[in-house]
Amino acid sequence: MLTLESTTLWDFPTQNYGKTPHGNNKYNGVTPAFIVWNLLNRYTKEDDLVIDPMCGSGTTIDVAKELKRRVIGYDINIVRNDVVYNDARHLPLENESVDFIFIDPPYSDNIKYSGSDQCIGKISCEKQEFFEELEKVIIEIHRTLKQGKVMALLIGDQWIKKKFTPTGFLTYQILQKYFETIDLVCVTRHNQTSNTDVWHNRAREFNFYLRGFKYLFIMKKL
Repeated sequence: MLTLESTTLWDFPTQNYGKTPHGNNKYNGVTPAFIVWNLLNRYTKEDDLVIDPMCGSGTTIDVAKELKRRVIGYDINIVRNDVVYNDARHLPLENESVDFIFIDPPYSDNIKYSGSDQCIGKISCEKQEFFEELEKVIIEIHRTLKQGKVMALLIGDQWIKKKFTPTGFLTYQILQKYFETIDLVCVTRHNQTSNTDVWHNRAREFNFYLRGFKYLFIMKKL
């Protein structure tokens, strides 16, 4: 039986926890750098190969280089020269060739992640298609990750138009088909845009909870 340790991880309010910037905090759906820093320090060592299949503004690339890890960041929306154009559903990597994989995928069509028709972020998480496409990405992560190594996925839920979709736990059910759970972390954000009077009033009017967190699923390939 798996035992889950419920943890709260507070990330730094900016992308610049060290001496240099990490990614771009103006990028839609940007990944907090301190999450990646925590993961790489816990589950990798120098010269390990780290992959981010949806690297966005390149936060994982910057943190991995700072920690002396080899790194490849893929995305279908290229915003910098060291990001490799590629669809995460078809990783150009050999089987069991990667030491650690981090991914921060879209969790619905709530914001514009890119202009590409291939973007999973154009599909609502209210549709089964969203999870079918995300599972293709998870299968590729499983294929390319070395046996016994770790991957981590950061994702949130959706509450929109008076309907709640447990995107995180539906994704976790898919992950359990391919990996064993190491930890389940609730990542709270200091700079949540929902922490304003406007959103507090909307929450009371439409009777929903403000969600200032995402799930971080840390999983091992057996």
